[in-house]
Amino acid sequence: MKNIFVAGHRGMVGSAIVRQLEQDSHNKVITATRSELDLINQYAVNAFFAKNNIDQVYLAAAKVGGIHANNEYPAEFIYENLMIEANIIHAAHLNNVQQLLFLGSSCIYPKLAPQPMKEDALLTGELECTNEPYAIAKIAGIKLCESYNRQYGRDYRSVMPTNLYGENDNFHPENSHVIPALLRRFHEAKLNNDPVVMAWGSGKPMREFLHVDDMAEASIFVMNLDNQTYQQETSPMLSHINVGTGVDCTIRELVETVAKVTGYKGKIEFDATKPDGAPRKLMDVSRLARLGWKAKTSLEDGLAATYEWFLAHQDDYRK
Repeated sequence: MKNIFVAGHRGMVGSAIVRQLEQDSHNKVITATRSELDLINQYAVNAFFAKNNIDQVYLAAAKVGGIHANNEYPAEFIYENLMIEANIIHAAHLNNVQQLLFLGSSCIYPKLAPQPMKEDALLTGELECTNEPYAIAKIAGIKLCESYNRQYGRDYRSVMPTNLYGENDNFHPENSHVIPALLRRFHEAKLNNDPVVMAWGSGKPMREFLHVDDMAEASIFVMNLDNQTYQQETSPMLSHINVGTGVDCTIRELVETVAKVTGYKGKIEFDATKPDGAPRKLMDVSRLARLGWKAKTSLEDGLAATYEWFLAHQDDYRK
């Protein structure tokens, strides 16, 4: 039996990892709610690790939010994420946990990184200013893992996902990311028989999206790679691995697919006076492909599954 601690098990990615781990009867999944364990409290985290005989850690816990939240609360975003990472990684080391997987974000890369973004683009340029504190915390998490590996011979790995969506996403009307925001907007437009849905921007920017179940599968895959295979594709100073589909689409294509999935029959218009953001954000996933993993879920299938979940949880999804 393998004792596996999933930090952040109620989040979108953490819950997906738990669902997949629990399919294997040889896994004992260990979780703790925020009221049971304050990950910002170093003493509490150390005591938790000392009490539980943990074999593996999935570090999916993080303080997350959209552009508005990142702009309004930069101190909380950098402090809380740094503390969560440092406490869990150090406690894992102190309690002789040899295997840990840290989940980062594509925002670690420079805002003008060449496309598609390769792992070696890290620390080669200026970060996007709107989420710089969060990005710096995630970069620190990667470097914490690398440092414990170099100094103590640990096997702490990092994966950097592209834009994620799926079950347990945040469908808040103001603070959600693009896919849950669009799904909710088109659903409500359909119910209200709105003749037009207005989308921000020109629709020309290109983005990559990965279903959270694929992300969970990739995380478990990377965690359980034998060390020799993993080290063939990484290095002590460049140990993180991108996770994505390797395929992007225009925002216009995304909006049209959401309209199709939700059954909205009205007109779609784009407000080109609104900002587009970066013209393209695509991950280079060749390293993960060489290791033997590729995403399975198409965008339309993933959107349809996410919309089904949204419909089934309208009474209790996050407001």
